[in-house]
Amino acid sequence: MKVIIAEKPSVARDIAKVLDIKSKKKGSIEGRGCAVTWAFGHLVTLQEPGEYDPALKRWALDSLPFVPGEFKLKLISNRGVAEQFSIIKNLCEQAEEIVCATDAGREGELIFRYILALSDCEDKPIRRLWLNSLTSEAILSAFKDLKDGHDYDPLYAAARCRSESDWIVGLNATRFYTVRHGRIGGGGDRVLWTIGRVQTPVLAMIVERDDTILQFRPQPFWELTTSYRDVTFKYTGKRFADAVKADDLLKKISEQAFEVTSVSAKKKKEQALQLFDLTTLQRELNKLHGISAADTLSATQGLYEAKLVTYPRTDSRYLSADMKPRIPKILEQLKSQRSEQIVSLDLAKLPFSKRIINDKKVTDHHAIIPTGIHPSRFGPNEQLVYEAITTQFIAAFYPVCLKNITLVNGISNKITFQARGTQIVEPGWTVLFPKKKKGGMEGQILPAFEKGESGPHDPSLREGKTSPPKHFSESSLLGAMEAAGKFVDDDTLREALKERGIGTPATRAAIIETLLRRNYIRREKKQLRCTDMGRCLIALIRDPLLKSPEMTGEWEEKLKQIERSELDPDDFMKGIESYIREMIKNSSIRTLDTSRWGQCPLCGNEVIKGKKAYGCSDWKRGCPFVLEPDYNGQILSPKYIQMLLQQHILPHPIRLDGELRMVILSTQGLMADLRLPSAGRQKKLEEKERQ
Repeated sequence: MKVIIAEKPSVARDIAKVLDIKSKKKGSIEGRGCAVTWAFGHLVTLQEPGEYDPALKRWALDSLPFVPGEFKLKLISNRGVAEQFSIIKNLCEQAEEIVCATDAGREGELIFRYILALSDCEDKPIRRLWLNSLTSEAILSAFKDLKDGHDYDPLYAAARCRSESDWIVGLNATRFYTVRHGRIGGGGDRVLWTIGRVQTPVLAMIVERDDTILQFRPQPFWELTTSYRDVTFKYTGKRFADAVKADDLLKKISEQAFEVTSVSAKKKKEQALQLFDLTTLQRELNKLHGISAADTLSATQGLYEAKLVTYPRTDSRYLSADMKPRIPKILEQLKSQRSEQIVSLDLAKLPFSKRIINDKKVTDHHAIIPTGIHPSRFGPNEQLVYEAITTQFIAAFYPVCLKNITLVNGISNKITFQARGTQIVEPGWTVLFPKKKKGGMEGQILPAFEKGESGPHDPSLREGKTSPPKHFSESSLLGAMEAAGKFVDDDTLREALKERGIGTPATRAAIIETLLRRNYIRREKKQLRCTDMGRCLIALIRDPLLKSPEMTGEWEEKLKQIERSELDPDDFMKGIESYIREMIKNSSIRTLDTSRWGQCPLCGNEVIKGKKAYGCSDWKRGCPFVLEPDYNGQILSPKYIQMLLQQHILPHPIRLDGELRMVILSTQGLMADLRLPSAGRQKKLEEKERQ
C-alpha cells in the first residue's frame, strides 16, 4: 500500500479527488492501493527540558545552559492530535511507500519528517510530491514527477536546525532573563521575559526606531526658491541651517533678472512592476489597505487551497522557463474576468523578459500568480489579495511606461536654480494602477523655455524643520526584516540583501503577531510601536548579538546554505550551542562602575549626587534632569540608582499599590510605570504558542 500524507484535510481531499480515491474512513481516504491521510499542520514538537530530567522543571541559573545531547520528540497536546497521529502511524507501518505531500517548503518537510521519526518509520521508502499549485492539472503533473524523498534531506536538515536552534536560544535565554531579572520585589511572583532567536532582534529594531524618534530634536532650515513664468525653480545648493545666510542670498537675487541657461529633455522608460513574492505582496496590501501581514498570508493561503493562486510562501519574484507554455493559457482563462485589460495583449507573442522568466532566481517556488480558475466566492480579504495578484500578473506583460523628463536650469546674479517637469507620453502598464500612477502630467507643467531668455522673477524663502524617521508600519518592518535591518525601497538593492534577511517569507508575519501577543509592541493605526515592556526587555539584554538583526540574518543565510548542502548542519548547531554558552556566561557578569553614578540620559554628561536627589552635572547650563530616590514611597538604594543610570533600567520589578510594576528610565529622563501581565497569564500564552 502507498500512503500519502498531506498537511491539511482539505489538501488531502483535493489529492484524493484527483487520484479518484473515494473510500472515506476515520482520518483517511482509501482506495486503488492508496491511503491519503493528513496532519493538522504541526503534530509533533520537541520535548521540554523537564521531560529529559524532572529536575529541569525548576527554573534555575545553575541548570543553564541546557542543550540535549539528542533532541527528543513528542505529540502536541491539542485536541484530536493523538487520535490522528495513531491513524497515520498505523498506515505508515503498513505502507510499502510513503509520499510526502505536505507544503513544499522547509516547514512542510519538517512536519512530515517529524511524523516519520515519531512513528519509527524513517527507514521506509519515501517519495516527495512537490506542488506549486493545487489545481487538478498541477497535482496530476506532480504525481507523474515524484522525487526521491531523500533528495530533500538537506531541506529537512535546515528545518531541523531551525527548530532546534530556536529551542536552544529561546528556552535558555528566556529562562536566564526570567530568573535573573523577573523577580518582583521580595515576593515570589516572577515576570516571564520571553526571548527568541528571531523575534528579539525584530523587537530591538522597533525599539531603536522609536527611541530615535523620541530623542529627535527638530532643526530649522530654510529653502530658497524662485518663481519664473509661474514655474517654481529650486536653488541647486543645499538648504540653509542659518537664516542669515539664506536671507543674504535672497537679497542678492532680489530685483535681479533671471536667465534660462539650458533646457534639456530626455525620454525615460519605466519597466512594469515585477511579480509578487510573499513579502512584497504583504507590504503592498498593508500600504494600500492596512491589512496585516498575517491576514494577507492567511488570505493567500486560502486562495491557494481554493486553487486560485500558486504556492504563497515563496521568496522569488520570477517564473521558471518551463512555465512559458502555461502563461498564455492562464491569461486566456482570465479574460472572463479581465477582458478589457487582456484584449490588448498578443498572447501568441508575450514579452518574456528576464524580469519575468529567470531560472536562476527560482529556487523552491516561483512567484505568486493566478492559476486562471474563475473564483466562485471569497473569504475575508481574499478578494483584495486576489485582485492585487491578478493585476500584477497582467501588468508584467504590458508595455513600458514612456515619460518625457525636462530639466530647465537658470541663473540669477550667479546663483543657480533648476526646475523639473515630467510628462507621461505612453502610460503603458500604469493604466492598470490608476490609484498609484495617474496618467497625464506628473510634477510641474512646464511651458516652452528657450536658452538665453530672461525676465523678472519672484524669489522667496521657505522655513521648515527637519523631521524624524517614521515609525515602522508592517510594510516597512517587513522590508527591514527582509534586508536584515537595512530597510531600502530600491528593489534591486533589496534583492541583493535578501540573502541576509531575518526570518523567512513564511514566518515574518508570525513574528510580528508573536510580539503583539506578548505585549512587546502595539498597533497604533498603521504604525507598530514598542511598549514600555518591549523597551524594558531590550534594555535588560546586555548581549548585543542576541538583539542583532545582522547576526540573525547571518544565521538565516547559514540555514539556506544547509538547504543547498553547502554547510554541515552539525557545524551550525555547534555554533549555536557555543553562542548560547558564551551569552549566558557573559550576561551573568554584572558590570557596575561603583566609582560613578552614570550618564545623564538627556545630554550624556555625568550625574552627580545632591542633598536630596541626583542630577546632571551640566545643570548650570540648563540640563533639567533630576532623579529623586523616593519614587511613590519606594526608596531606591544608591546601588539601584547606579544600575538605573548605568544600565538605563532597574533590573528588579517592584510592587506598587498592589500591582506589579517595572520602574524604567526613559530616554527623556522620566520615570515611567510599566504594568506587567501576571506570570501565570504569560505562561499560559507560552504554552498555547508552543502547541
